[in-house]
Amino acid sequence: MADSLIEELAQKLRIIPNLDREHSPESGAALRKFPSPDDWHDHVELDANEWPKRVERRYSLVPTTCFNCESACGMLAYVDKESGQVTKFEGNPQHPGSRGRTCAKGPATINQIQDTERIMHPMRRIGRRGAGGWERISWDEALDEISAKIRASLKTGAKDRVVYHVGRPGHEGYANRILKAWGVDGHNSHTNICSAGARLGYGLWHKHDRPSPDHANAKVILLTSSHLETGHYFNPHAQRILEGMMDGAKLIVIDPRLSNTAAMADHWLPTWPGSEPALFLAWAKMILERGLYDRKFMQNWVNWEMWLDAAHPDEPRTFERFIELLLEEYAEYTPEFAAEECRIPVEQVIEAGEAVINAGSRLCTHVWRAAAIGNLGGWQVARTLHLLNVLTGSVGTEGGTAPNSWSKFKPELFDNPPDPDGWNELHYPPEYTLSHYEMSPILPHLVKDGRGTMDVYFTRVFNPVWTYPDGFSWIEMLENEEAIGCHIALTPTWNETAFFADYVLPMGHASERHDINSYATSAGKWVAF
Repeated sequence: MADSLIEELAQKLRIIPNLDREHSPESGAALRKFPSPDDWHDHVELDANEWPKRVERRYSLVPTTCFNCESACGMLAYVDKESGQVTKFEGNPQHPGSRGRTCAKGPATINQIQDTERIMHPMRRIGRRGAGGWERISWDEALDEISAKIRASLKTGAKDRVVYHVGRPGHEGYANRILKAWGVDGHNSHTNICSAGARLGYGLWHKHDRPSPDHANAKVILLTSSHLETGHYFNPHAQRILEGMMDGAKLIVIDPRLSNTAAMADHWLPTWPGSEPALFLAWAKMILERGLYDRKFMQNWVNWEMWLDAAHPDEPRTFERFIELLLEEYAEYTPEFAAEECRIPVEQVIEAGEAVINAGSRLCTHVWRAAAIGNLGGWQVARTLHLLNVLTGSVGTEGGTAPNSWSKFKPELFDNPPDPDGWNELHYPPEYTLSHYEMSPILPHLVKDGRGTMDVYFTRVFNPVWTYPDGFSWIEMLENEEAIGCHIALTPTWNETAFFADYVLPMGHASERHDINSYATSAGKWVAF
C-alpha cells in the first residue's frame, strides 16, 4: 500500500511502480522451503514469468541429480503437466548428500537442456575429418554402422584397438563390463591429468584411493589446495565444513592463494607449491615426540613389524622400538625445516601444528588436485597428509577421514566377463610401470611414435583438445585416419574434440539420464538416480 497521497498519485501516474497486490488466500499458510513429497505428483505454483498476473502452473516434480560435477547433488525437475517440458531445476531436500542445496550449476542445468547448440540427433561426417561437414542420420543407421566397425576390429583378434575414453563417467563401471565382454583392454580415462597423484597417495595406504572426510563432526578440518570453491564435492562439503565450524571446529587451509575458503579459515598457510609434505612430516614428528599418536590403532592397523624386518632386521620387534626408530627416521623434519621449505614463518608451522596434533581421532583432512597433481612427486602430498590421520587414529572415525569406498555404493554386476587376455600399451606403456591410472596425457605422442593405432575410438563427455595442455597434438592424432579408423564422440553439445569425429551421438543431461549415482560426498552412503 502507498504510504502517502504523493506515493499513491505517483503510482497512478506510473512514475513509480505499483507493487501492491491482491490479498492471497494462502497468505495465512505456514511458510515452507520445499514442496511436500506428497504433492510432487501435482504441485501448483504461480508462474513468475507472468507476474503481476496470478497464473497457476501445475507440475510433476521428478527427482534427479546434477551432472555438472561428480557430487551428483539432488535436484527436482519441474515438469509442466500441460506441455510435458522441464521448466526449471531446484534442489531436492530428500537427497542425503546435498540436502536440497545446490551450487549455481544445479539450477543452470535448465540452460543446458534448452541450449540451442544441443545435439539432438546422431550426426555423421561428410567430407574430410575436421572440415565441418555433417549429415543427420537415424539411430538405426548409426548403431549398425558403428557396430559393424567394432565387429570388424574384434574379428582380427586385436585386444587393444577398440577404445572407450571417458571424461565424466556416470555409468558405475557398466561400460567396462561391455569392454570385457568384447575381450578388449579398451578403457581409458582422464584421471592422470586430473587426480591420479592424490589417488596414488591414498591408495598406497589402504587401496581405497580417495578420502571421505567427516567435516561436520571434526575438531580440526585440514584442507590442502584450493578446495571448497573450485574442487569436487564443493556443495556437500561446504555445508558440512560450515556445520563443523559452527560446532567449534578449527579450519586450516593450505593454499598459495588467499582463496574464498582460505579467507574464512582460522589458519591460512600459503605454502610454496609442492612443499606440503615437509609441513606434514614436521607435524608427524611433533605427534611422535609428544606421544600423541593412537597406540592401539597403530599397533593393530600399521604394518610396523614388516617395516622393522625390512629396514631394521637386527632391532627388537617391539612397538616401542618402532616408535623410537620412526623418530630417528623423521629427525630432520623440524618446524624450522618445514618453514624454510614451505616459505612461511616457523610460528605458523607451530601454531597450526598445535591444532592438528591435538585433534585426536577428530582430525578431518582432504586433498584432491592442485598440490597433489600439479607438482612432481605430488602423490607424496596425499600420502604424508593421510599419515597424520594414521598417527592420530582418525581413520574411519567420527570427525575423521574414511576411505571413500566406505561411503560409496558400487553395484555388483551379474555374470561378470573375464578380464581381457591382452594389454593395451597405448594406455599403460611398460616404461611407466608405476602409473596409477592410464597415461592418457601422452596418448597422441605414443600414436605419433608408431606405438599403436585404434580401429574404433569413443570419446565420452571428453574434450582433450580443449582441456589438455597440448591440444594441437590431439588434433593431429584425431585428423589422422590411419591412426584412428573411426572416432565417435558421445556428447550433449558440440565441443572442440567432437568437431574431429566421424559420428557424434547425443547424450542426455541430468533429468534425461538413468544412471546410478553414489559418491563419497559425506560420511554416509547414499544412492541416487
